[in-house]
Amino acid sequence: MAKVKAAAAKKAAEKKRDNRKAELLSSPVEHIDVAKINGSEIIKAMAKMSFTSRDTARAAEILNMALADKQCSVWLTMAGSTGAGGCLHVWRDMVEYNMVDAVVATGAAIIDMDFLEALGFRHYQAKEIPDDRVLRDLYIDRIYDTYIDEEELQHVDHTIYDICALLEPRPYSSREFIWEIGKWLASGNAVKKDSLIQRAYEKGVPIFVPAFSDCSAGFGLVKHQVERRKAKKPYVTIDSAADFRELTEIKLAAGSTALFMIGGGVPKNFAQDTVVCAEILGHDDVEMHKYAVQVTVADVRDGACSSSTLKEACSWGKVDVTYEQMVFAEATTVAPIIVSDAYHQGHWKKRKARNWSKLFQ
Repeated sequence: MAKVKAAAAKKAAEKKRDNRKAELLSSPVEHIDVAKINGSEIIKAMAKMSFTSRDTARAAEILNMALADKQCSVWLTMAGSTGAGGCLHVWRDMVEYNMVDAVVATGAAIIDMDFLEALGFRHYQAKEIPDDRVLRDLYIDRIYDTYIDEEELQHVDHTIYDICALLEPRPYSSREFIWEIGKWLASGNAVKKDSLIQRAYEKGVPIFVPAFSDCSAGFGLVKHQVERRKAKKPYVTIDSAADFRELTEIKLAAGSTALFMIGGGVPKNFAQDTVVCAEILGHDDVEMHKYAVQVTVADVRDGACSSSTLKEACSWGKVDVTYEQMVFAEATTVAPIIVSDAYHQGHWKKRKARNWSKLFQ
């Protein structure tokens, strides 16, 4: 009888836990659609204002200049959690509408956020935030006021592990590995069929994640390597030097380039450093990045790379300062307006698709 009561109590506790988890994960984040809103009217008004509003309008002007420049290749860099916060479709649509020729991002932005949703999972608004120890017990991960189901995130880890098993055991650049993920999604495995990864694969837009193991991909890769090593078999590895070489090859092929940077971190510096890398390789005539916009909340006073201004980057030979703009704002508040303005201005319609992925095929 005692065992029956214990089993019933355990079942009741599990049901209560499941109900509480379902309650907290009941409001999915809805991604903003830059085509359905018209940011141009807001940008036009902001241009007549001051402070961050005017900086935002100037950033939009520079992005449009880059898109109108037929000789210019535009790169998107992303750090932070804007994808989880509702901007996944903003970045996907920049690829879809030929506003972006290459992407450099954190692993979280590409794998933990975009790939997670490609597998049919969601991010959720945290309408209430209990003690984080409660969230841990419920296997809910929190990003400020946004939730991710840890059990779903672990499904991402295991899916990366499964994809590793399909690949030839050798070194891959992150660009090459993500291309394989896009191929896997496009072959019928995507639940959500319009992810950034899949759209970039289909459009020939390479995605680089310079710190690839710093996300769910890392867990899957480690599990793959541990098991293959135990079996004394070769395994998949990620070659970060190949990442740097490949993006530098794109810089050399592109000539004139623009950076649209969301946040800072490794993606920002990695993309900027291609100019210096090209010089080290003997290309003395390589252009600094001609256009540059950075949206960030990083404080400039600590001297860190993520907070370094674009003018500072000029001293390193990375970014020209003729067309540059820092926007000190939380990216989900201004980036969709800037991109929506670019969409409605329509310069992307006349751009030639670069398809830089062809360089590596």
